[in-house]
Amino acid sequence: MTEGDFWDFLENATKINGRVAQMSGYVDSPDKTVQNANVYIGGHSVLFNGHENIKTTAVMEMGHLLLDMYVSKAAKEAILMTLAHHPSKEALSALKRYNLDPDESLRYFAQFALEECEWWNE
Repeated sequence: MTEGDFWDFLENATKINGRVAQMSGYVDSPDKTVQNANVYIGGHSVLFNGHENIKTTAVMEMGHLLLDMYVSKAAKEAILMTLAHHPSKEALSALKRYNLDPDESLRYFAQFALEECEWWNE
């Protein structure tokens, strides 16, 4: 899977299945952790209905994209969010691996994604 393949996958899945209904808010704060949490919460907009049923092979390919230094920040955010909501050991493993050495600008996003994936996999 390439970054382009991932975006095509996400676009097609959203067209076919629709987006997950959600409501979110924003907390204005000078605290960087709160600001990063706001970005993470807003990232849920990429989730489509049925995201929890993504095939294992696709989950593993997304995990490999996270480790590719040439993949864009936007793609990595969308992958992190998708994997965070996938109840599989493969998603959890990919997020744990990425959190060992995340892109600095995605450090908090990756941490939140891992924590959420751990909840889905309890």
